[in-house]
Amino acid sequence: MLRLLIIAQESRPLEELCAGLAQNGFTCSITSSSQGTMEQVARQSPDIVLVEMNGQWPASEIWELPQRIKRERQVPVIALVTREMLANSNGHLDMADDFVIRPCDPGELGLRVKRVLHRTRETGSSGLITCGDLLINPAKCEVTLTGRVIMLTFMEYELLKFLANNKGRVFTREVLLDRVWGYDYYGGDRTVDVHIRRLRSKIEDSSHTFIETVRNIGYRFREDN
Repeated sequence: MLRLLIIAQESRPLEELCAGLAQNGFTCSITSSSQGTMEQVARQSPDIVLVEMNGQWPASEIWELPQRIKRERQVPVIALVTREMLANSNGHLDMADDFVIRPCDPGELGLRVKRVLHRTRETGSSGLITCGDLLINPAKCEVTLTGRVIMLTFMEYELLKFLANNKGRVFTREVLLDRVWGYDYYGGDRTVDVHIRRLRSKIEDSSHTFIETVRNIGYRFREDN
């Protein structure tokens, strides 16, 4: 049975959601964000963490927590957000594997949980990915170039890992949105272009070219690295 941990400011508003998830076959618990978040994640060892994100969080922490959980505990994260937060996210939701607008249906959320777990386990099962001087370590969610650690956002990392796991294959923007972001991602295909541009600025230089643009189609990762 899959174990879910919900991190929230207050547990009572989410008790009904937790009960609904339990009825859909999950083991679900709620912990307060004031009780040592990382310690709770380490102690409970959940398969996935759901983070309630709202205006009560300190501004310095509100978007950092999902990335910190993923970096330190290697656990997938789904953000539970309000429509107001979604409108003001400014791309910060890339730090999570997925997001759901509250209030949410337990059945839909359960399907999203299974989809995220399937995607992360599928892409993370191949071990080290070596592409010339570029090394991707899924176990550590770490990317290095000629031994130097490259700092990527979570979605930049997921996009790079997906492309590198499929060297030589051309993917349209729509397919990348589906396979990396999720079929119901709230955004247009320009998101892919923005992330590709950021990736290139971080991993490519005069000596390294990894991602190619295929005119009028999309992108592919070079096979000859």
